[in-house]
Amino acid sequence: MRYRPLGSSDLTVSTIALGSWLTYSGGVEKSRSIACVREALDQGITLIDTANVYGRGASESLLGEALAGVPRDSYVLATKLYFPMSDTDRGLSRAQVFKQIDASLARLRTDHIDLYQCHRYDADTPLEETMEALTEVVRQGKARWIGFSEWPADRIRAALALPGVTKFVSSQPQYSLLWREPEREVIPLCAANGIAQIVWSPLAQGVLTGKYPPGAVPPKDSRAADPAMGAYLRREWLSRSTLEAVQRLRALAEANGCTAAQLALAWVLRQPNVAAAIVGATRPEQVAANARAADLDLPSAVIEEAGRIVQPPSPWSPSVLLNRIRRKLRV
Repeated sequence: MRYRPLGSSDLTVSTIALGSWLTYSGGVEKSRSIACVREALDQGITLIDTANVYGRGASESLLGEALAGVPRDSYVLATKLYFPMSDTDRGLSRAQVFKQIDASLARLRTDHIDLYQCHRYDADTPLEETMEALTEVVRQGKARWIGFSEWPADRIRAALALPGVTKFVSSQPQYSLLWREPEREVIPLCAANGIAQIVWSPLAQGVLTGKYPPGAVPPKDSRAADPAMGAYLRREWLSRSTLEAVQRLRALAEANGCTAAQLALAWVLRQPNVAAAIVGATRPEQVAANARAADLDLPSAVIEEAGRIVQPPSPWSPSVLLNRIRRKLRV
């Protein structure tokens, strides 16, 4: 495993992080979930990412149990708030920041969060109120550093311009060979202001593993075949042209002694301003395989070729437009 500093903070994180979005919030049985967490620690993974909304607290509770007895200074714990926890509890108001961090601390069985993140931007709460509340929880010692996920560039600039508040040290965007939107504004802005990227979905919800043969029905045990776990999967990533490109990526990976997933992770980790890539895993062996991507020393030419082979689907392609219409109509 390799380690990198997290932005302008004093945190050092493993380049591969363990995520818990669709897996440890009920998608994977408890014993196997805990086995995955333990395997991550054994592999040298120190950054563990979760959120209060994952399973409405279920993921945090499981991690609290799985990490019980593990020296607290041996891992970096990151969680988030924003999405609804009840009919009335949501957002980034001062009251919610104070309420949700206490609830997360209780579920995680710890006295502090290393990285407390705003899961999305809250347009219903003044930015000043959110930043002042986050600054207060840092002063109280409940959180060491703060970050955000999927904030627009103008709101990041506005937060950075506020005087007397704790500054963000991390950004958590979706970023992969198949999704490169952060490259336009967010990554350059963050790089100029001491904010590092902790990337989510670096394997494009599993599509970049090569598990989906072009033109074939998705495997029964795959995310695409699971109505719950596959609900957030972009269907355009399952188009024949994209899946054929992923098979070419797989061939490139095999020619260089690794898997398609490891090559896709290596590509992300070679991009500027990326501190870590979050991976999910349903089995301990998946954790171990993904962890090995951190140690790959692939030639720059291979990384560049991977970026040429797999390109994000055009926003104007027929498959993308059709899927947008379907999502809008909820078909």
